[in-house]
Amino acid sequence: MEKTLTFQHVSYLWDEAKAAQLAGDEVALFLYRSNLLGADLRLTNYAGGNTSCKITETDPVTGQPVEVMWVKGSGGDIGTLTKAGCANLYVEKLHALKQRYRGLAFEDEMVALFDHCLFDPKCAAPSIDTPLHGLLPFKHIDHLHPDALIAIAASKDGEQIMKDIWGDTMAWLPWQRPGFDLGLQLEETVKNNPGLRGVILGGHGLFTWGDTSYDSYINTLEVIEQAAAYLEENYGKKRPVFGGVKQEQTLDATQRRQQAAAVMPTLRGLASGHRRMLGHYTDDARVLEFVNSNDLPRLARLGTSCPDHFLRTKIRPLVLDPAQMHQPLPAVKEYLQEQFEAYRQDYTAYYERSKHANSPARRDPNPVVILWPGVGMFTFAKDKQTARVAAEFYTNAINVMKGAEAVSEYQGLPEQEAFDIEYWLLEEAKLQRMPKPKSLSGQVAYVTGGTGGIGKAICEVLLQNGACVVATDRDRLDETQTELRKQYGKDNALTAPIDVTSAESIAESLRQSVLQFGGVDIVVNCAGLSISKPLSETTQADWDILNDVLVKGQFLVTQHAVEIQRQQGLGGDVVNIASKNGLVAGPNNVAYGTAKAAQLHMSRLLAAELGPDKIRVNTVNPDAVLRGSKIWEGDWAAGRAKAYGVSVEDLPAHYAKRTLLGEEVLAEDIAKAVLVFVDGSLSKSTGNVLNVDGGVAMAFVR
Repeated sequence: MEKTLTFQHVSYLWDEAKAAQLAGDEVALFLYRSNLLGADLRLTNYAGGNTSCKITETDPVTGQPVEVMWVKGSGGDIGTLTKAGCANLYVEKLHALKQRYRGLAFEDEMVALFDHCLFDPKCAAPSIDTPLHGLLPFKHIDHLHPDALIAIAASKDGEQIMKDIWGDTMAWLPWQRPGFDLGLQLEETVKNNPGLRGVILGGHGLFTWGDTSYDSYINTLEVIEQAAAYLEENYGKKRPVFGGVKQEQTLDATQRRQQAAAVMPTLRGLASGHRRMLGHYTDDARVLEFVNSNDLPRLARLGTSCPDHFLRTKIRPLVLDPAQMHQPLPAVKEYLQEQFEAYRQDYTAYYERSKHANSPARRDPNPVVILWPGVGMFTFAKDKQTARVAAEFYTNAINVMKGAEAVSEYQGLPEQEAFDIEYWLLEEAKLQRMPKPKSLSGQVAYVTGGTGGIGKAICEVLLQNGACVVATDRDRLDETQTELRKQYGKDNALTAPIDVTSAESIAESLRQSVLQFGGVDIVVNCAGLSISKPLSETTQADWDILNDVLVKGQFLVTQHAVEIQRQQGLGGDVVNIASKNGLVAGPNNVAYGTAKAAQLHMSRLLAAELGPDKIRVNTVNPDAVLRGSKIWEGDWAAGRAKAYGVSVEDLPAHYAKRTLLGEEVLAEDIAKAVLVFVDGSLSKSTGNVLNVDGGVAMAFVR
């Protein structure tokens, strides 16, 4: 069969030269194919779908050739799939499980039996979809969730539409939860319909295959391309897309971001009633087309269809009334509280009428997806990646609804089926196996001076302990963001420019934090500079810049950040990086020491004021952090060396010798002190000072 190589609706990414390098290694080609399919979100969503190949291996026990299936393991993502993420199983043993299968009521017990079919007992855990691949006779199989195909699969007339497009070359299986029985149905369908190129699973997705990895890849692309082209031809033909526009788009991108940032901390606070959540915001054109449409209330109420979509977006979204959302903020907050409570009650009622005797306890009743006509979509989850992926999945669901409504009538997953997926005991077991959250999971840290030695070390320690971090500074932003994201994940770190003496600059950097993560929990005022001069040489400009950056900067950042923390209603932390010089009077240091003392006392004053809001304010006093610190790159080191009568090179040893412990203080030491204040270890401590100076007796606060 001649292969199509030109596509409009999918990406053809196969590189002949790359494939030639992998020739002869079927597993390597299978992984290559999988990664290409996973690279195009029009073909499948993150961690959605699975791929497989069957090869001949040598049985380590008998030494005889055996057929072994390599398939994506449980929880993996085909876009980044490696051998380590695959399960490999004896095909013959998978077929032998038919003798053990006791029917639909006993589906879940089959999953444990997959482990007895493993070729390599140390491979990844097999997923529930394993028999869907293993019982089919094809060497290479792709099971994907393309929006275009699910649009047909979730249509009232989906089976007829399938025949209109592909004739007898595709088959249809009505909706059924994945499991061994569905694998048996696939096997029977293929057996009774020779010459098929694929099967559509109603409401679910697509199965396609080929004799080689390349054949399977091309077959998959062609089927999805044909489905997408069919939908494209029908958009707006039967009726306007989503029933036409109800809410005119009057806000531009900047205005949408401002509106979103103004309300997102409130949304986050309400969404965090069960556990602290992180947020994601998007005003993607596809989202705006949907939320501004006449069909929004009807389609949103129907919920999603594909199980992968549903598991990450809940039974249905919370849809906001734009008229109510354009009131003054206090009225908006009251309206949102009412809407969240109504959603929780609705979710609880759904749980109560759908639960079984052995169902897990009701989970978080708050919405994951929140739709605001004219502004966009918000999603909230336990971490940033999950929140972002939830937004991607609901965008997939929007695409599905758009396509289904263009050619037929969209049908969501029946409520009981949706519940049985959401509260599937196998899914519950998977949740229970997840590692315990880190101490700062779900928290957002905002660090000024975040690209310098101490600031960057603070960012890294907070990231290591599960926080998302916004590092603000004047320079080194791109390189710091690249480095932090490479080490701690692309979703968890952001850098933003800031001038701490400018309220406007601070507000914009905090707005970026809110739009990226939903709000702010931990504020670390670390921005600073130092000037060491005797009184006679200290200029008014020296005095002004030190007090502007250190004192005014700490005041303005805290003032703006606390407004967000109060809006969230989740409490929070402010940690101010002052200095031993705020407690100890040293020579040639009048402007710097005075500013540091002001920082220190401001912390006490704010602790007294913010306690009722459960916002803790504490101070870390470093001393002589030389390595990596920005302040030692200028004239400060020379000034301090002159004051103490030593050379610049001898300063580290000088500072270490004068301490009680005789130790050099490092940036990481300051970062660990910040961590102690914010990770729950000192949750009932506020207004305190923690010296990290190696032990300087004159700086003892008591």
